[in-house]
Amino acid sequence: MQSYGDDPGADESKPDPEVTMPTEPKSSRGFFRPAPAEHAVLITEAAPSLDEQHRARVRRYTFIMAFRIPCLILAAIAYSAFENPLLSILIIAASVPLPWIAVLIANDRPPRTKDEPSRWDGRNNQIALESRHHKTLE
Repeated sequence: MQSYGDDPGADESKPDPEVTMPTEPKSSRGFFRPAPAEHAVLITEAAPSLDEQHRARVRRYTFIMAFRIPCLILAAIAYSAFENPLLSILIIAASVPLPWIAVLIANDRPPRTKDEPSRWDGRNNQIALESRHHKTLE
């Protein structure tokens, strides 16, 4: 029996509505919205710290020096496979300057930028002493 204001089929059981929780907190709707963590913004023009520069130089040095041992192993394999000592000597000769190259590259400073101030102030253009007539004895 249906009374006034009831839905038809109100006696039937209805499934519970599906409840979902938001996965991310809602961001601010204001002017300063938080940036996602994976897209951090660099807001300074400061150079990388000395520790970061040192780690980068150590990685470069290690990467270049990692080619030296495979070169020596490749020279031994080339000698045993081709029985050609000249090829092995060339491979070893190519690995000899690697430590020197690695040290030079690892000790290099980061490249200068165009907006970095110039340290030249034109002192070489100035005359150190005034040039005037001096009395001399003969």
